[in-house]
Amino acid sequence: MAKRWVERLGALGVGLRDMARLMVGLPSYEAYVKHAQAAHPERTPMTYAEFFRERQEARYGGRGKGGFRCC
Repeated sequence: MAKRWVERLGALGVGLRDMARLMVGLPSYEAYVKHAQAAHPERTPMTYAEFFRERQEARYGGRGKGGFRCC
């Protein structure tokens, strides 16, 4: 019984973490890899560093895409 509650709390923690990441524009890398392998099996998924950089550029601009600039 206690083990089940611990598993539920763990799942809740993962859900809250993913929600917080989505709120700042950084989706789950694990979800991305799972999607990439299912939808695009012919492609090699980005590494975590590539994924993080791509998401940051998409959110704040980069590569001439405009985006947020502080000055």
